[in-house]
Amino acid sequence: MAFVKDLLHKFLDKTFLKFVIVGVINTLFGTTIMFVAYNVFHLSYWVSSAANYFFGSILSYFLNKYFTFNYKKDTIKSLIRFTVNILVCYLLAYGIARPLAAWILSDMSKSIKENIAMLIGMGLFVILNYLGQRYFAFKKNEE
Repeated sequence: MAFVKDLLHKFLDKTFLKFVIVGVINTLFGTTIMFVAYNVFHLSYWVSSAANYFFGSILSYFLNKYFTFNYKKDTIKSLIRFTVNILVCYLLAYGIARPLAAWILSDMSKSIKENIAMLIGMGLFVILNYLGQRYFAFKKNEE
């Protein structure tokens, strides 16, 4: 039980709270882009979800670098690590979400399945992205 408590204490700290605040702002921004692209402009699943993460990632980089992780070092290296993290998290999250939603919602229309898949992908992305940003993109030497 002490292991679980220590693990939760390590992850659920001030940094996590800041990440959640930035995430709410970023989610509102990116989700609007994604669903408008898909439902209003009728762009594909991949283009719509990618637009979310392309534009949202620009906002996320600056907010998380300076506000969440207070990271002042090597902008080029952190930008490269951040970009790699975003790409890996995006491909994993949405690559898992689409077939999962199609399997779970097999009797639904393509539009419903893909809208639900985008929501599932968002949830998976948040978890993977937090871990990647904290322990890879903006990792501090003492962690």
